[in-house]
Amino acid sequence: MTRKSRETFGSRIGMLLAMAGSAIGLGNIWRFPYMLGKNGGAAFLLLYIVMLIVICLPVMISEYLTGRRGGSNPFRTFDRLAPGSKWRWIGLIAVLASVCILSFYCVVGGWSVRYLVEACSGGLMGYQGDYAGFFGTFISNPWKPLAYTMLFLGMTGLIIVFGVRKGIERMSKIMITVLFVIIVLVVIRSLSLPGAVEGVRYMFVPDFSKVTANTCIAAMGQAFFSLSIGCGCILTYASYVHKDENIAASSAWIAFFDTAFAVIAGLAIIPAVYAIALMNGADPDVSAGPGLVFITLPGVFKSMPLGGLAAVLFFLALLLAAITSAISLMEVVVAFIIEEMRRSRLRAVLISFLLCGGIGVFCSLSFGPLDGFRLFGLSVFDFFDYITSNIMLPVGGLLLAVFAGWRLKRADYIDELTNGGTLKLPRRLALTIYYLVKFVAPLAISLIFLNCILS
Repeated sequence: MTRKSRETFGSRIGMLLAMAGSAIGLGNIWRFPYMLGKNGGAAFLLLYIVMLIVICLPVMISEYLTGRRGGSNPFRTFDRLAPGSKWRWIGLIAVLASVCILSFYCVVGGWSVRYLVEACSGGLMGYQGDYAGFFGTFISNPWKPLAYTMLFLGMTGLIIVFGVRKGIERMSKIMITVLFVIIVLVVIRSLSLPGAVEGVRYMFVPDFSKVTANTCIAAMGQAFFSLSIGCGCILTYASYVHKDENIAASSAWIAFFDTAFAVIAGLAIIPAVYAIALMNGADPDVSAGPGLVFITLPGVFKSMPLGGLAAVLFFLALLLAAITSAISLMEVVVAFIIEEMRRSRLRAVLISFLLCGGIGVFCSLSFGPLDGFRLFGLSVFDFFDYITSNIMLPVGGLLLAVFAGWRLKRADYIDELTNGGTLKLPRRLALTIYYLVKFVAPLAISLIFLNCILS
């Protein structure tokens, strides 16, 4: 396949929504609100925005321009930009990271499908027992979670098989639009509950006593991982972008969409949790992880008026957020198989499905029959989560920053950023982005990596 035969995004809005969908995922819904409250509310949000602008956005811009300049899958992109060197192995790390992430991500995606089905059928709101038991019984079942995992992965593959424009771009336009509308409706319902203001205060009233050096690292890490930097998604999507696209402006919009959704998702969840807890005289539980979404929230929805409708809308939003991220992860693998193994898109999707689904089986069974099996002291699910989040993504992001700042020529970097000098981007701003990537980003990402390893 030559570069000329590659598909491209058909419109700027389609490209922006596809890339925003890559960043917007399950982590925005359950992790960001928790991190916000745990680390000082508005104080953490301010730090998050600073880290986003100063460190993470320049690295994202670098991955974007590297992908567009290379015009191929991650592996071949680095081979083209640095022929005959070992830099191409950065691309292979990105492909492997996408495989590993999608392998356990599809399991959680399958959970969201199951909960949407239960919400629509009334089974979720009609359940009379403990929702912790409901969740535990489901994920420990050897067959049901597997069926929903494969269904979720199949839905993802079905979208990708239609290609960039007819599949990824078209469905991203629909899903991201519907996702934002739904989450806003849930926010309106959440904020209308008596006592919801306490949840808003939890999120946005700054508590500077909780701000430490670790808070800064946590804010930087949240921004870094939220934008999907280092796993090849941005790089792969960028290879489908037209040469006249404004990279800096597009990256800024994507970062804005991602942050806005994270905050809006927090407003959909936290105030409702606080309101129902205060109503029942209990302590609000906003602990991080799947428990907030799959255990705490069903009980919250059951206790509120029109809770059944709110549950349907919320779990539909959760599913859409999961699929948009899964699409970008699978496309990294599919693009690699198409261009390096010379397979058709359909066969590439089938290979990706079998590969990620095969690993996903063991990740799913780690909550049931394989619960006692351990890899380096971790369950299979937790093992893949750990090596991607704590090792592969930080290392990939670090190597990307080093490549963009030290291997690419400064003139080539500025040329790509300004589209050959045709964009009215101030040269001082372009140089600032370049030097942030060259000097500041590697140090900052190294701190994230050390914090992940040592924590």
